[in-house]
Amino acid sequence: METWLSRTVQLLGEEKMERLQQASVLVAGVGGVGGYAAELLVRAGVGNLTIVDADSVSLSNINRQLIALHSTVGRDKVEVLASRLKAINPQLGLQTLKLFLDEEEITRILTQYRFDYIVDAIDTLAPKVSLICTAKRLKQQIISSMGAGGRIDPTKIQYADISKTYHCSLARAVRRQLQKRGINSGVKVVFSTEQVRREAIIATDDERNKKSTVGTISYLPPLFGCFLAAHVIQKISGL
Repeated sequence: METWLSRTVQLLGEEKMERLQQASVLVAGVGGVGGYAAELLVRAGVGNLTIVDADSVSLSNINRQLIALHSTVGRDKVEVLASRLKAINPQLGLQTLKLFLDEEEITRILTQYRFDYIVDAIDTLAPKVSLICTAKRLKQQIISSMGAGGRIDPTKIQYADISKTYHCSLARAVRRQLQKRGINSGVKVVFSTEQVRREAIIATDDERNKKSTVGTISYLPPLFGCFLAAHVIQKISGL
């Protein structure tokens, strides 16, 4: 009998499909990168998802974010995405957390719940580093997205250990902070080798933990999300 997962089962087989359906994944940050990662995980059959984001949809999100429409501006990102994910899989085990991930919250969440994988799509440095460090300390698997802004070439996106990244200011900042905490390698990331277009960077003082905003194109953040989801799906299913 045909089901909404029939084509995935046809590709992966029943055993790998079962692993995905039993899995629990945390997606931290559901904007241009994380929103797509979350949806692709659910469409592949991941059965339990926790999504975390403190922000609401803004007008400037519409050029690249899955959940951003004129009709959703002003609504909580996790609320909009949750509705979409449940429409894909009504049986999805879904937890939504509208909060800013400081170190205390991260420790609480990762101690309280055991995730098969963590997807880091946070775009601010302090919580990003805290999430990576806490995941490493608690021995939970994590993959982290580096900067998708200021770039236009999709062929430059790749996987690497954090220690092997280059041409990415976010990756450089993350590396430095991780090194201060004794972590020099062992963190899988998605990054672009393309150098950021300097004219795309604008200084800002009105966003929490951000010193600048970077121009973005519609397709780059979603592709980062595809890379994140693909890695998690392959690892959980045993491909």
